Amino acid sequence: MLLILTGSSCSGKTTLARALGDRVPGVVIHDHDEIGVPEDADTQWRNRTTEQWIRQALEHQDRGLDVVLTGQSPLGEVLASPSAPQLDGIAVCLVHVADEERRRRLDRRDDGRWPPAVLDSFVGWGAWHRGHAEDPRYRPDVIIDGSWAEMAWDRWSTWTKEDRRWDTYLLDTTGRSIAESVDDLEHWVMGQRAAHRSGQLALSKGWVDVEP
Repeated sequence: MLLILTGSSCSGKTTLARALGDRVPGVVIHDHDEIGVPEDADTQWRNRTTEQWIRQALEHQDRGLDVVLTGQSPLGEVLASPSAPQLDGIAVCLVHVADEERRRRLDRRDDGRWPPAVLDSFVGWGAWHRGHAEDPRYRPDVIIDGSWAEMAWDRWSTWTKEDRRWDTYLLDTTGRSIAESVDDLEHWVMGQRAAHRSGQLALSKGWVDVEP
C-alpha cells in the first residue's frame, strides 16, 4: 500500500519517516522532492510528480513492499492522480504543527532566510491542509485551480466529510519529542496495514467504484 505523510514545511515529516524506516520492516521510504525540484515548480509539477511516485509505488507493490512517501500532496490530490485506483491500498497522515512553532522551525532550519510574507504562506498552507483533512468541501479550489489536466477531481468531488473514505490521520508534533511522534506514527502504520489485510481499509482497491 501507499502511505502518505503530508503537510506544510517543517511539521516533521522527513524526520519521522527516517526514524520510522528503522522500526518497520517491509517499507520503502521516499521523499516527494528527492527527484529534484525545478525553479518553476508549481501545482502542476506537484501533481505530475505525485503521479510518478504512485507509479513507483505500484512497482514496489508488485514486489510485496509498502511505500511511505513524504511530501505536500494532500488526500484529494492523491485520490485524483491518474494511477491512484491501481494501488491496493492508500492511507494518508497529516503531520501538523502549531503556527508559531512552524515559524520557529523554519527560521532555525533555513537560517532566517524567509521574509514574513513567505512565512505566512507556509503557515496558511498548513492551515489549509488541516481544513482539507477534515472536509473534502473545504476550499477545493486551492488544489484544483491551475492543476494538471490529467487529474480526476470528480472521483471525490461529491463526497462529504461523513464518507469513511475521506480519512486523514492527524499527527500533531507540537511540543512533542521525536520519539513520541514516531511511536504514534508507527502505531498508525501498523494499524493501516492490519486494516488492509483484514479488508477493513476504506481506501482499498475498488474505492473509486463505491457510491458515496
